[in-house]
Amino acid sequence: MLRDYSQFPDDENGGVLWGMDQDGDDLEIPREMDFSVIFPSEEGALKFATQLLRDGQKVSFAPYEGNADLPWQVQAHPFMVPTHESITGYEDELARAAKLFGGRNDGWGCVSQAALPE
Repeated sequence: MLRDYSQFPDDENGGVLWGMDQDGDDLEIPREMDFSVIFPSEEGALKFATQLLRDGQKVSFAPYEGNADLPWQVQAHPFMVPTHESITGYEDELARAAKLFGGRNDGWGCVSQAALPE
């Protein structure tokens, strides 16, 4: 199958979504997504998490060992259809909000929703 660059653009998110599609994930099924944002201070991470909670978002908070300069992680868990547009748009929103607290995006993930056999 040829890659449809309108659905799977030539960037990191497009590549991940293309790989998910090729692995049999049904990308039309909505699911809980996990967007990670990392911070240099616990205080900044908690303020960011509080802001997301006030906006009605589901969040989790924990120490982060993957980056010594950014040792705190907040994960936002929206329920959405994993499209390039929805993922990139949500990442952009998180990046703008996290920047106020010294944070930056650190990727996303989700559980595969295997396509049912026809």
